Amino acid sequence: MPITVAVSLVVVLAWFTALVGGVWAGGGRWFLLPVALLVGWAGTRLLAVPLRRLTPEPPPPPSRWDFVGLGCVIRTGRVGPDFGQAEVRAADGSSAVVQVRQSLDDAAGPGAGLRAGTSALIYDYDADGEFFWVMPAPSATG
Repeated sequence: MPITVAVSLVVVLAWFTALVGGVWAGGGRWFLLPVALLVGWAGTRLLAVPLRRLTPEPPPPPSRWDFVGLGCVIRTGRVGPDFGQAEVRAADGSSAVVQVRQSLDDAAGPGAGLRAGTSALIYDYDADGEFFWVMPAPSATG
């Protein structure tokens, strides 16, 4: 429950309790203030538990691991074991430019090097270096 809702609920319940208590005790009884605050707090506590069950859990915060398994488009002239950037689209449709690396084994061989505009697949994330490992995207034909 947001703090503004909780504070508002305490104030409303305490005000109502003080109003009813003032009418019941004949008005102007300052000793009712602590009682009104206690009733406001307890009432808010009782209402907050069922309201919390109705409120859905917030989604987990985005993580760099969410990009693993997605395709990307290389944006630098080359990608190697020490350099490269690519643009990747997240599941929510937003895009990000990320640091990528390609192992020497993937870069060996004719036409295997990743260049600007080519598609690649992100297959791992290196948390220490804060970059993604990529490989040439598998062809759609086989």
